[in-house]
Amino acid sequence: MTVDDSTSGEEAQPPSESSAHPTPHHVVDHTAEPSDDPLAIRLEQLILGADRRYTAFQAARTAGVSMDLASRFWRAMGFADIGQAKALTEADVLALRRLAGLVEAGLLSEPMAIQVARSTGQTTARLAEWQIDSFLEGLTEPPEPGMTRTEVTYPLVELLLPELEEFLVYVWRRQLAAATGRVVQAADDDEMVDRRLAVGFADLVGFTRLTRRLEEEELGELVEAFETTAADLVAAHGGRLIKTLGDEVLFAADDAGTAAEIALRLIETMTHDESMPALRVGIAFGTVTTRMGDVFGTTVNLASRLTSIAPKDTVLVDGAFAEELIRTGDAPASEAQAAEIAAKAEKEGAALPSYRFGLQPMWQRPVRGLGVVEPWLMGRRNT
Repeated sequence: MTVDDSTSGEEAQPPSESSAHPTPHHVVDHTAEPSDDPLAIRLEQLILGADRRYTAFQAARTAGVSMDLASRFWRAMGFADIGQAKALTEADVLALRRLAGLVEAGLLSEPMAIQVARSTGQTTARLAEWQIDSFLEGLTEPPEPGMTRTEVTYPLVELLLPELEEFLVYVWRRQLAAATGRVVQAADDDEMVDRRLAVGFADLVGFTRLTRRLEEEELGELVEAFETTAADLVAAHGGRLIKTLGDEVLFAADDAGTAAEIALRLIETMTHDESMPALRVGIAFGTVTTRMGDVFGTTVNLASRLTSIAPKDTVLVDGAFAEELIRTGDAPASEAQAAEIAAKAEKEGAALPSYRFGLQPMWQRPVRGLGVVEPWLMGRRNT
């Protein structure tokens, strides 16, 4: 909620940041007065656990926060302008006070506090929208004839709210523990932000044509099935799903072997699903900058470019990724070398080397913005 102090006349509201900083599509940035719908108000009171009590200026003043800082916090969290209405609660005041307190105590810088507000707002906005979409059928279709929407919605939210809240906190703590573990294992401070990772894109082939052929509901079901399958496979094999983009997913892994296994599992799984179009995957290995749960840099760009030139149902990787697989013993440098090593091991009575993946060099080609690259076709190797 971008705040508005026009009721006080004591301070001028800061200029809008919307023109300088475009807002992500899932963050509300339009002006909107709070709803006066009785059911909406009752649900809001149930969810927030408090009544509307403060205007934006009153909330900032009660929290002991300047209007400038309060405005930036509200914008960062992605809430709409509430104008002069009394629409804020004690919880809103407490949230302002907590963020400002972290800054005053020196635990967070002001820019970092804004970033905390923005990342939390963006993540939870998407989660809330997804949950409401998922529960929409239950919220709008009475289980018995004659029941009103109010009679269905309020008790359903009342039952779900505490369970979803507990589950959200549990998952957040689990994810925080995993992320913290990765950070403390970093070799040095620089590696905490700029790390060497394997980054992969998996892209549905011909998705644009599908959007013209399928009904909206069918298309939505296909995207959901793809994202769900990809998310499960990435997590199960030790990777991290960075984000989903409808027809494309971005994932990362700490080592090349894990990323390679994920990529091939994705191809194999989608190939056996007749309802799914073909898939292609591109992976690159190198230094990656991480910000707010996302990844950036040349390595990410290269993975994206490799995906765009990969034939359907194949995995293309860059030279650094191929070298990493060879270094860790997950793939031979060449089939000739593999045969030579195997013959030597057999002659000496030693154990034969076991390679999980095979690599085939492709023709060098120019890639827009990245110069000339030599992609490698990666697949499984049974021997």
